[in-house]
Amino acid sequence: MRPSSGLSTFDAFAMMTLPRLLSLFLAACISLPAAAADTAWLASWSASPQAVWTPDFVLPSNVPARLHDQTVRQVARLSVGGTRLRIVLSNAHGGTPLHIGAATVGLSAGGSAIVSGSLRAMTFGGHSGATIAPGAPLVSDPVALTVPDLTRLTVSIHLPQDTASTTFHWDGRETAWIAQGDQSGTSKIDPTRSLTTTARLLLSSIEVETTTAAQAVAVIGDSITDGAGASLGRDTRWPDALAERLAPHGVAVINAGISGARLLADGMGSNALARFERDVLGQPGVRTVIVALGINDISWPGTAFDAHGQRPTLEELAAGYRQLTAQARSRGVRVIVATLTPFEGALPGTPLADYHDAGKDDLRQRLNAWIRSSGSFDAVLDADAVLRDPAHPLRLLPAYDSGDHLHPGDAGNRALAEAANLRILMEKP
Repeated sequence: MRPSSGLSTFDAFAMMTLPRLLSLFLAACISLPAAAADTAWLASWSASPQAVWTPDFVLPSNVPARLHDQTVRQVARLSVGGTRLRIVLSNAHGGTPLHIGAATVGLSAGGSAIVSGSLRAMTFGGHSGATIAPGAPLVSDPVALTVPDLTRLTVSIHLPQDTASTTFHWDGRETAWIAQGDQSGTSKIDPTRSLTTTARLLLSSIEVETTTAAQAVAVIGDSITDGAGASLGRDTRWPDALAERLAPHGVAVINAGISGARLLADGMGSNALARFERDVLGQPGVRTVIVALGINDISWPGTAFDAHGQRPTLEELAAGYRQLTAQARSRGVRVIVATLTPFEGALPGTPLADYHDAGKDDLRQRLNAWIRSSGSFDAVLDADAVLRDPAHPLRLLPAYDSGDHLHPGDAGNRALAEAANLRILMEKP
């Protein structure tokens, strides 16, 4: 017997369930890309771009004024690893287009050597060469290369045309090699037939593909963060030591330190307020920033670095910290501020022997008191308390002093990294 509608029971059931089945099918199809969306790019290493200064500056640039048909090979240690990676090159301070002939990446075998079988050619939009516009970055295509946490990578860049050195990172704390011709694909560069430098050229960031749960901590600072006083080529800067603590928890650490950096004014790089977006907030995965700046704002004025500069007031420095904090929080980034470390007797026997005086130290201590008590930040890293000598609080503890009474050595860097609160750094903002 047929239902009054003229449809069989089966037909009626099919008509009732077909829309539902179709809906479920479409939903399943739409959700298929979700597996791919479970990964994201994460900043795992960085070197903040600076403008190459003129030869009359008090410090040498340590890079050739021009490069032509030469390969620059550099080594960088990642924090968090992944199964794919990409590099970011920078022409931030260039006034003309910059041409890349070829670029490669591989696992470091020590020195300029690359682990056999690990060398990968980089491409840019599918091409081996590329042009970086003036003032712009250049992001490579992803490369399939599995890299564990704390892997040391070797990146080689061939510059086929006459190229002015305009963008670099002055204190890389690593040896780089500059060799004639395209040697991006060679397993090792002959050190007797190449120039060496401890500066970084063009390479500004390395990103890895990892899970969306991963996050990064950026440390924006001056030469103490950049690593002056740390051993060359041994990854002993305090952000390096912090990376070793956080990598097992899937948290990357990127170093946005620039030697000579200041919070409020340009120096050996753009002021922190100007470069904060590029060097911190624009880096993928950054959820926390540690700010370790201010000592050069206080101490540069009146020295050979800034003979006619005016020392900022406490109120001006506090306003700068508040502005960085406002920028960070508008992007959902947590802010930790480090107190300024002791520096009595800093840089003896150098053109900057007047870097310290009692008035400068008084401002440092008043700024530290404000940092500790203002409640303006999510947390405070009391670097002053960690590194000072209890018997002489205006100086670094001798065991932590690199010898110049301003920068910590390897032991001091380790102590500072050990003082960071991992629980705070691992939390989601």
